[in-house]
Amino acid sequence: MTSNDNHEHNPSKGYSDEVDLIKLFSVIWKGKWIIITVTFLFALSSVCLALYLPNEYKASAVVQPNDSGGGKMASLAGQFGGLASLAGINLGAGESSDAVIAMEVIQSWGFAESFIKKHNLSVPLFAAKKWSEKNNSLILDDNLYDAKSSTWLREAPKGKTTEPTSWELYKIYKERVDISQDKETGLVSISVTFFSPIMAKQLADWLVEDINLFMKERALKEANESIQYLEEQIRQTSIAEIRTAFSELIQEQHKTKMLAQVSDEYVFKTISEVKIPEEKAKPRRVMICIVGFILGLILSIAFVLVRSYINKSLD
Repeated sequence: MTSNDNHEHNPSKGYSDEVDLIKLFSVIWKGKWIIITVTFLFALSSVCLALYLPNEYKASAVVQPNDSGGGKMASLAGQFGGLASLAGINLGAGESSDAVIAMEVIQSWGFAESFIKKHNLSVPLFAAKKWSEKNNSLILDDNLYDAKSSTWLREAPKGKTTEPTSWELYKIYKERVDISQDKETGLVSISVTFFSPIMAKQLADWLVEDINLFMKERALKEANESIQYLEEQIRQTSIAEIRTAFSELIQEQHKTKMLAQVSDEYVFKTISEVKIPEEKAKPRRVMICIVGFILGLILSIAFVLVRSYINKSLD
């Protein structure tokens, strides 16, 4: 007997499904006031939440990674790597580019800590709760910080101090700062989200300046150390091939120093100037209201159905 025959000889199956749907809608209809009330409360709460949340603005800097001479170093590594390794020297083959390193540094705890200290960002990051467009100033949480006496007032969590710790500030920093790279163009976007659009722009500018300065100082320090080391090795070896390799490496290190000293944009060159955002990035108030309404509707219907099932089980 085929499946069609089974279906034709079991008309009660379709009828049973229809009855079940009717019962389901009947239960929902009986609990309509519960559903309406709960959904309304959720919708009202979501509207209140959406209105309560302060506006946040996103400022972005689009930068281009500079070529720091990695290609030449890789070429030298291929040519002289075997000989140089005999002297215990790493020519840098296979290392990450300066741009990749810089992107990781920006997101590191150490860089964030020095960045926050340098620009006195502890109070804005930790105590600010919204921005006054009229006065163009941040509004601080009085329970956390007293601006008049410049003292922290928060109740310190267990094991913490009244003043926010470096780790607490870093977590907020990570939420505010975003960095990404376009795989096709290679361009890097450094973005900052903050209550004040003006400060969001300022922070983005500072991040680009500070990471360029950090990588520049790092390159100069490494170049000076490498030159000193290579010159010492030249004096200690008599192998002509190694002396030639070391001489070329010293020239490359001097080029690195020159490039670092010539431009302030050592690792990232600004392509698109950071602009003060005119429209908020967060919160998405309409979406919050829609989600609140749908959540209230689903939960209220589920409650009505579960209650009906429990009541039937008890009868």
